[in-house]
Amino acid sequence: MRVIFYASCLLFVLTILSCANVEKKTEVLKAIDWSAKEVTIPKTDSLDYGKSYLSIYSQVYSYTEHTALDLTATVSIRNTSETEPIYLIKADYFDTKGNAIHSYVDQPIALDKMETLEIVIAEFDKKGGTGANFIFEWGKKKSTTTPLFEAVMISTYGQQGLSFTTQGKRIE
Repeated sequence: MRVIFYASCLLFVLTILSCANVEKKTEVLKAIDWSAKEVTIPKTDSLDYGKSYLSIYSQVYSYTEHTALDLTATVSIRNTSETEPIYLIKADYFDTKGNAIHSYVDQPIALDKMETLEIVIAEFDKKGGTGANFIFEWGKKKSTTTPLFEAVMISTYGQQGLSFTTQGKRIE
């Protein structure tokens, strides 16, 4: 009788925990709200505009090309200036085949001095695949440092952990 009671309690706890995971996954999928940071850049500005490319990995191959490990990617958009804001104009996410997945910026966003914004691609989001990437368009005062774009990919399987980073490269 005790065994049945303990098994029922364990089943109840596991059910509650699995429901909590579903709620967390739903939370992760909510859109990033950067509306408080939106700005209008005057047409007569004297900004230096640029474009940067950042590779990320939603998955990496393990053992063979038929076995992939899923990863969580944290994309960091960093203003490296100690004195001036920078402006993020576009943040577009593409999959391995170059298809657009999502655009994270609808209107230019201001990043204050030394501020970092983040985009998280959840481990269960496999849309990007093994060759996912971002294109960022940005503006800054000519005398200001160039923004930095980085990604940290991480995953754990049992007692094994996997993590690595990538850095963006200015392409325009």
